[in-house]
Amino acid sequence: AAAAAAAGPFSLREVLDAFRRCVTEQREVLLEPYLSGWRGLIRFLQSLGAVFSFISKDAVAKVALLEGHQQQHGFVSLQSLVQHELAAGPAALRARSDSGCRTVLRLHRALRWLQLFLEGLRSGEPRTSVLCTDAYNASLAQHHPWVVRKAATVAFCALPSRDAFLEIMNVGSQEEAVAMLGEAIPYIGDVYSITQELFTQHKLLDLP
Repeated sequence: AAAAAAAGPFSLREVLDAFRRCVTEQREVLLEPYLSGWRGLIRFLQSLGAVFSFISKDAVAKVALLEGHQQQHGFVSLQSLVQHELAAGPAALRARSDSGCRTVLRLHRALRWLQLFLEGLRSGEPRTSVLCTDAYNASLAQHHPWVVRKAATVAFCALPSRDAFLEIMNVGSQEEAVAMLGEAIPYIGDVYSITQELFTQHKLLDLP
């Protein structure tokens, strides 16, 4: 079913539904809806063409890596994955370039950029290139080498208009798209904050 769903057009609704299911009453982040939400966000990025391919390609690889970890170890939540990997010791964790923690951290940084960008779209600012650049500079840019930052900033100049973005959301009229963004962003923000707290607590925010 997941493969069949992935073939259809993007709809913001799938991202909202996934992130809504992400957080338990115990404030744990469930991996299955987290990955499902990311698959939706990747389709959003892909529907914008080549501009975001440098982020979407990386996200596709990271989601596949995490799915592998999830299947191999049966992790239900982000917290269980982190606890399992921390048990091996910090040195072992830092030495692994394919660890679940490192993979989540890369997605976590990109999620912040998307959260800020979607908030900007909702705000009504018509210049999407400005919105995207501001969101990027406040999040992902600090983790990218100069040459990637330069290419990204140039690419953002070619972004479609705000109206086109709201159409890509595929949830009806512009008003409906803005309303659904208003619903989805707090859920995305919640997942981001819990992950940020978890990684801060275990000193994982600077994994190489």
